[in-house]
Amino acid sequence: MNEQNKTHQRLDYKVIVDMIKPQSRVLDLGCGDGELLYLLKDNKQCQGTGVEIDEKAIYECVEKGLTVLHEDIQSSLKDYSDKRFDYVILNESLQQVMNPRETILEALRVGKKVIVGIPNFCQIISRFQIFFFGRVPVTKELPYEWYNTPNVRFFSLKDFRQFCRMNNITIIKERGIGFNKEIAGFKNLLANFGIYLLEQ
Repeated sequence: MNEQNKTHQRLDYKVIVDMIKPQSRVLDLGCGDGELLYLLKDNKQCQGTGVEIDEKAIYECVEKGLTVLHEDIQSSLKDYSDKRFDYVILNESLQQVMNPRETILEALRVGKKVIVGIPNFCQIISRFQIFFFGRVPVTKELPYEWYNTPNVRFFSLKDFRQFCRMNNITIIKERGIGFNKEIAGFKNLLANFGIYLLEQ
């Protein structure tokens, strides 16, 4: 977890933990240092498995006593049977995969429900920077320059809702985070991060 994002991360972790029922089987794709899995294990007694490609992050997961696989998100899903997990989590991972549609559909195959957490590239501060400065936005939540960003997909909360409609994916819940609090309305404008509970 990036030091710059710790306050934000705690809030989105809280939202995700609230969405998950106790004693669930959870697969966290792109689990990072395992902090979210640890919270789920500690607070909800979940059985969690992480998938992470960064070796340093894997060591941190192991130090927390977590089960983690050193694999790529997209290739790891094919090894699991249908509905193997109660929840599959893609938190701040989707914008970094080459084939997000395939990844989400596979996650929905192996999970009864899927939780997706995505940055909103069309939040008001980003729009302001593009309009007035004519440059790709850099914010606290999106701290990268165009040449060193790990993100390969740039989309808004509105784009993601449309994607779900086009692929017959049901959005059970949508929660937005912005300005260090939950956003109730105008999420595509005000939230810099969206969290979705999905099923198909």
